[in-house]
This record gives sequence, structure tokens and C-alpha cells, in this order.
Amino acid sequence: MSNVTYQVLNPPCRTLLGSGPSNIHPRVQMAMSAPLVGHLDPYFQGLMDETVALLRYLFRTQNKLTFPVSGTGSAGMQAAFDNFLEPGDVAIIGVNGVFGERMADNAQRTGATVIPVTAEWGRIIEPEAVEAALKSQKKVKLVAVVHAETSTGVLQPLAEISKLTRQYESLFLVDTVTSLAGHEVAVDDWGIDICYSGTQKCLSCPPGLAPFTANEKALATTQKRAQKVHSWYLDLSLLSSYWVTGRVYHHTAPVTMIYALHEGLALIAEEGLEARVRRHLRHGAALHNGLRAMGLELHAQEGYRTSSLTTVRIPSGVDGARVTQRLLKEHNIEISGGLGPLRGKIWRIGLMGHSSTDENVLLVLSALEKLLRDEGYRLERGSGTAAAIESLNS
Repeated sequence: MSNVTYQVLNPPCRTLLGSGPSNIHPRVQMAMSAPLVGHLDPYFQGLMDETVALLRYLFRTQNKLTFPVSGTGSAGMQAAFDNFLEPGDVAIIGVNGVFGERMADNAQRTGATVIPVTAEWGRIIEPEAVEAALKSQKKVKLVAVVHAETSTGVLQPLAEISKLTRQYESLFLVDTVTSLAGHEVAVDDWGIDICYSGTQKCLSCPPGLAPFTANEKALATTQKRAQKVHSWYLDLSLLSSYWVTGRVYHHTAPVTMIYALHEGLALIAEEGLEARVRRHLRHGAALHNGLRAMGLELHAQEGYRTSSLTTVRIPSGVDGARVTQRLLKEHNIEISGGLGPLRGKIWRIGLMGHSSTDENVLLVLSALEKLLRDEGYRLERGSGTAAAIESLNS
């Protein structure tokens, strides 16, 4: 290999406060170094059963079909649409950000007719608009929304839309990639029929798995399909035979990632779901208060802001990209910029899972304050951290 050049693997240790991934817990890191076993090994099969039970606890569901899809959150999204939609179906998709757009794209690729219900990027999907779309169609197979829109920081209320889907006898599909384990998610109580997430955000595991759950009402519709699910890899009837109803070989499961997920879920159970949600709410509120004290404007609609991901508008005259780059280079902190029409207009600051701490709230505020002052933005020294400390202490 004398002619081959490569770098020795030595990634920097960052403070990950962007839109994902978040920092992983040391126990999750250690779990990934455990000895590899086969994906049909008796030990691994026992671990699969525990992982499924822990996922049911996290989703707050009794759904039999609950398991991690082998793939990122986007694989969970595609599994949801590929299995429950086919040509001739009608789907209403809430579109108020990048991930609403991706859901609409997924739905269109199944051959279904897509009725988008749109809102400004930064505002919620209004239930009245969903109802109007439902009334405009003879039969709607599925209604889908994003719970926490990662591109805008908006937390979508679900209760009223769920009520409408039951009234009009449609399936209710929810993306919880940025909310699961950071905000309250109650699949059974809220009448959610199909739900997917990702491991790399509030679960504080590496990216690579998509927690997924679907109830019997949803699965019954797959028995009436006129054609096979287009994706063999994401066909739930095949995947359930491996994860739920038996151990029929389907694909080689990512064993090490399941180790990580199992450990991450165990940490959530030890902390307790209510305590974990309270932690995210506390840190999100402190960050919001600190940013406002610095004279910055939060982007998402007031009263509907996520705790796990905050969007803040870049002040006029400030080079947002330069601030983001300096945060990474000089302070080892990663935050994210805007996407789509919000590119160059907002920063996205994540406080998710293991990254949601008092220390990280104060760290990002103090670093951001310094760099904003360097950019010529006028603010009182220490204003952001002082307001955050007051919020944390209260």
C-alpha cells in the first residue's frame, strides 16, 4: 500500500449544538465497543426484545409493531409512506419546512395524490386548514405532519389534527425525529397511527437507526394493498417477521448500532421520561431568555417553539456564516445555519439529549455574545448569560 495515502482517524471532540447529531453519552460510546455477535445470536435476540420493550416505553405505546428501522430517520420516513400509500390513495401533508416538503416528496413517489397544506416557515399548520383539505376530498387515506420541524424550530400541536383524522377515518402519521425523548410524545393517547424518529438527536445515539411504530388500524390497510410495497428493504411485513413475530432472516442488522440504541434507551428509562422532558424544557427556556436578553429575535411562532432546537434570526449587518465558522474554529462549538428560504437568515441551536445541559446553554451564549460584539453588534456584556442563569435558577 506504499502508493496509498490516508489520514489517521482522529476526529475532533466537538460540542454538538446544531440540528443534529447531538453528543452521545459515554455509556453509549462504550456500548459500541462491546464485542460483536451475529444478528441471529441468542444474546442479540434477547437484546432485540429489550430494545423493542424500551421503544414502546419511549413512544408510550402498546403497538406490537415497534422496532428500529435499519437506516437514518429518512428511512423511517420512507418506510411510513411506502407501506401505507399506493397509487390511487390521497394524502394530506402539512408543509411548513424542509421536512414537510420531504414527506410530500415521499408521498408523491408512491403514486398517491398529495394535497399539501402549507404554512409560512416558522408557523404551525392550522387545524382549520387540515379540515378544509379533508372536506375537499371524497376519501383521504392519510394525514401527515412533522411534530418538531427541524428547519424552523416550530412545535406542531397534534391533538386537534388527530381528532380530525379520526372523524374523517384517515390514518395519522407523525414525524418525531427532533421531538422524541425531548418533548412529550404519546402515540396511543394522542391517536397517532404511524410514527417514526431518528436516533441522533434527543436519543443521543449515533445516526443510523429510525425508531418506528404502527398500530393495528394502520397495518390492516396494508392487507388491502393492490400491489406489493415498492421497497423490499422497507416492507413492514418482512421486517416484522424478523423483529416482532419471529426471527426470520431479512437483512444483517447493524448489531453495534442496536447496542448503542439499547444503552441510550436504558439511560432514558433511568432518567424517566417526564424528568427528561422537563430537562429539555428548562434548558430551552434558558436559551430563549438568554438570546432575547441579547436583543436577538426568535424565529418560530411564539407559543409553539421547540425546546430541543431553537431558531434565532441573524441580526442585520452580521455575517452569520462567519460567526458559525468561528464558533467551530475558536470555540469547538457546532451550531447550524438555515435551510431553504431561511438560509443565511437564521441560526439553529440544538440542546438535545446528552447535549442539553446548563453548561452548554451558558457556553453557547457566552461564545455567541463575544463573536457578535466582534461583528459590531451592540449588546451589554454578559446580558445573555445573566438572563439564562436567572432562568435556570428559577
